[in-house]
Amino acid sequence: MNGAEALIETLAQAGVEVCFANPGTSEMQLVAAIDRQHGMRAILGLFEGVVTGAADGYGRMADKPAMTLLHLGPGLANGLANLHNARRAGSPVVNVVGDHATYHLQYNSPLTSDLAGVARPMSDWVKASRSERDLPQAGAEAMAVATTYPGRIATLVAPANHAWTEGSASVAARPAPAAPTVPAAVIEEVATLLREADAPKAIFLGGRALREGALEQAGRVAAATGARLICETFPARLQRGAGRVAVERLPYFGEQAQDYLQDFKAIVFCGCEPPVSFFAYPGKPSRLSPDGARTARLASAEEDAERALTDLADALGAPAEPALAQQAGTPPIDGGRLDPVKMGAVIAAALPKDAIVTDEANTSGIALFPYTAGAAPHDWLTLTGGAIGIGLPLAVGAAVACPDRKVIALQADGSAMYTCQALWTMAREKLDVTTILINNGSYAILNIELMRVGVQNPGPKALSMLDLRNPAIDWVSISEGMGVPARRATTSEELREALDEALADKGPHLIEVLI
Repeated sequence: MNGAEALIETLAQAGVEVCFANPGTSEMQLVAAIDRQHGMRAILGLFEGVVTGAADGYGRMADKPAMTLLHLGPGLANGLANLHNARRAGSPVVNVVGDHATYHLQYNSPLTSDLAGVARPMSDWVKASRSERDLPQAGAEAMAVATTYPGRIATLVAPANHAWTEGSASVAARPAPAAPTVPAAVIEEVATLLREADAPKAIFLGGRALREGALEQAGRVAAATGARLICETFPARLQRGAGRVAVERLPYFGEQAQDYLQDFKAIVFCGCEPPVSFFAYPGKPSRLSPDGARTARLASAEEDAERALTDLADALGAPAEPALAQQAGTPPIDGGRLDPVKMGAVIAAALPKDAIVTDEANTSGIALFPYTAGAAPHDWLTLTGGAIGIGLPLAVGAAVACPDRKVIALQADGSAMYTCQALWTMAREKLDVTTILINNGSYAILNIELMRVGVQNPGPKALSMLDLRNPAIDWVSISEGMGVPARRATTSEELREALDEALADKGPHLIEVLI
């Protein structure tokens, strides 16, 4: 058995079922090993950002890692933006990156680079194998890192000669470590704060605290204390919809978020860090929590959020039934030409039970999110790290992880251009993804930001850098060229008809919405 075969068998035995790949020459032994590994699915992405974004979506929904297969430092570099998003999401990912043979590196051939240096900023763990026998050992170590709660990015560098040399053997991976629990003293400290603090008070939730079980326990705490439940602006995976405990979502813009939080007398953080402004602005603060509020951390992102909330609810003597259960119901649909509000009403009415929504709608998402609150229960995945181009790959990974669930990708036009190759993968793999491509012909968020940073009277040169209408992008043609059936909608009636038709089918569809 060569090193590549030993590595792939080690990963498969540890539970890796999917490899998202964009390989090159240095990975050919790994490609052959995957070909011989029964039970491991190989999925090609035509750009590395699709590969890493799909691994993120898979990890968020499967709660276990997929493998990525990437080509040398430049190939990994192409995928870094979505590894940044995955790391911010707490997604488990195992990257396997082929490198030149160790004896070839001294010649500085064109694709030679500081591969570990490229990997390190977007990885929690980086290691290059030392030999063909060490390669599977390093793979087992990568799995142990990636499966550490809530999920981490492990990057393994596999030199080509370690992959092709015979004399290796697979090894057993260590079981995933249990999530750390919060000490009893911290539970009691937070319970005391919530008992004593004046209203209004809040529990600020993020990460794994936004899963259904954890939210139910947070709802029990709310029932006992009157605390409001607020979630981070961009959750990795929020389980919401009719019957689930509802949370308020912190606004994106810093000044709005600061106003939103300013009256709270106490805020408890669980599963995330205290919120900060996404960017610095002249004369505006970076920290968003009010200076006068009492604050406490119940659980960090690396601690068991559901267990902590359960222990807190029990310490407070909270009732078994949670407060703040979301009532079922969707807003009425107004006919006529589409805008984000009308679009939100149509999507809410059509959203199937247990759907997975990937949201890179950006400015349009401001209306889409609240309008879908009372829809059938569903999961909502967002742009965790702010690096655009995640939406379509995220939908690919979610659909692979959950083939029996409908995936709806809410996708802005500008960010879709970063990773539109994901449509080809959807067609190739026959993934059940309906993409609603929102075409407003601009980087709309940047038009807003231009004003917010104080730029007065921007000229045509500045505005041209934010405009996507010259020439206009035809998303129906792009989608059909990638193999995904597509149609265009300009009214509520057209969108509802197109959405009903797409959701009735099992396979990829794209609806271009002009607003």
